[in-house]
Amino acid sequence: MLELAILGLLKERPMHGYQLSRELTGQLGGLWKVSYGSLYPTLKRLEREAAVEQVPGTSAGTGRKRLVYRITPSGEQLFLTLLEEPPSDTQAEDARFRIRLAFFRYLPPETRIRLLDRRRAALEERLEAVKAAIAAAADDEDDYQRALMEHGRAATEADVAWLAGLIQQERTKYGITAPVGQRRRASATLRRKERTA
Repeated sequence: MLELAILGLLKERPMHGYQLSRELTGQLGGLWKVSYGSLYPTLKRLEREAAVEQVPGTSAGTGRKRLVYRITPSGEQLFLTLLEEPPSDTQAEDARFRIRLAFFRYLPPETRIRLLDRRRAALEERLEAVKAAIAAAADDEDDYQRALMEHGRAATEADVAWLAGLIQQERTKYGITAPVGQRRRASATLRRKERTA
């Protein structure tokens, strides 16, 4: 995940380590605070893999000469590979997806739609599991556990709706129609929501 974020930031411009650290918490919406103990070893590993290289540069503001990192053609390929990597269904994927989404502008619309749709499908599966757990715990007297489960359900439903909106926005903007199977599934989902509303 850190490799993807570093390569994505270096696609925009060469940076030194401090700038990368600042951008990871600033530009990427404070998705995480990276320590120098993980940043610099990751940069060194990417350098050994020829994904980044150090070049002379100047520090913004001070004009001091310092070495900065920039992405290489191999790094560009690695970036796209990491960006298009199929998602896993783990809690870590939630954070990974947010990082990937920050760099979606580098992907073609069809690929963005495919990845957004995969994420939505994974969240829909998670939502069904949460609903089943809520139904199974209906007689449980632990109000806080039920409240937490309901919160998880509401948050997952909101994420599914948000992703559906992003997918529709992409389809509308680029004139891409959904495959017939997806249109049927979307209609069925809409009918289910109307029945439960």
